Amino acid sequence: MKRYAVFGQPVLHSLSPKIHSAFAAQAGLRIEYTAIECAPGDFDATLSTFARAGGDGANVTLPHKQRAAELCNLLSARAKRAGAVNTLIKHDGGWLGDNTDGVGLVRDLTTRHGLDLRGRRTLMLGAGGAARGVAPALLDAGIGELYIVNRDSQKADALVDLVGEPGRVHARYLEDLSGLGEFDLILNATSAARHGSLPKMPMALVGPRTAAVDLSYGDAAIPFLAWARAAHALHAVDGLGMLVEQAAESFFLWHGVRPDTDAVFAELQVRHAALITAD
Repeated sequence: MKRYAVFGQPVLHSLSPKIHSAFAAQAGLRIEYTAIECAPGDFDATLSTFARAGGDGANVTLPHKQRAAELCNLLSARAKRAGAVNTLIKHDGGWLGDNTDGVGLVRDLTTRHGLDLRGRRTLMLGAGGAARGVAPALLDAGIGELYIVNRDSQKADALVDLVGEPGRVHARYLEDLSGLGEFDLILNATSAARHGSLPKMPMALVGPRTAAVDLSYGDAAIPFLAWARAAHALHAVDGLGMLVEQAAESFFLWHGVRPDTDAVFAELQVRHAALITAD
C-alpha cells in the first residue's frame, strides 16, 4: 500500500485525507493518506522521517510551502515560477516538487462557478505560499492588473519580483486599500482570519460584478466572506472547491488517474453546508 500525507500547522482539521480516500475508492486503489502536523522548525526532520518510512508522496500546506520548494532536488515549471510547493513526488532518492494550487483555483472558479476571469482587475491579500501558488495561474488565465497587499511589504515586493510582470502586477501597503478603487476579483490568500486579525477592508473595494474568494474553507473563511456579503459582492466563494481541484491534480500526478471532482465536492458541500456560500 502506498503512503501519502499532508504536512502543515495547523493541519489535523484538513479534509485532504477524506478527499484522497474518496478519489482512491473511485480508482480502485488502496492508499494510506494521513495528516501530519509539525512546526516550521520540525518540518525538515519530519518529512525526512516520512520518506525513510516509505512515504511515496505528500501535500504541503501553510506554513511550509516555500521551505518544501527548497528541499526538493527537482522542481516543476509551476513550482519554480511560484517559488512554493504543495505537492511532493518521490524522485531519485529525493523529491520532485510541484504546485497544483493555481490550476485548482482556476478550475474551480471557471468550471464550477462559471466565472470569466479575463480582464478582471484583481486584488490579492497575502504574499505567502498560497498567494505564490495562485498568482501565476491567475495571470495565465487572463486577469487584468493584479495588486498584492501584505502586512509585510517586503513579501509583497518579493512576490511582484518573482512574477516578473512589473507593468501588470503591483505591490501596495495595507493603508493604501482605501484609495485603490473597485476590483472585479478580490482574493484572501492570508491566514489572518484563523488568528482573528483580518485587516480592515473598505467596502468601496467591491463593485457590481466583484467576485470575492477566500482560499481557506470552513471557519477560517467566514470573516472574509461575511465582509464580502455585507459589501454586496456578486459572488462569495470559499476555498473548498479549490481544495478538491488541487487535490485532484496532485492525485493525477501520483497515480496517473484523473478523479471525478464533482462527486467529491458535492458530498463535502453537503457536510459543510452551513459554511459554504453558493453563487
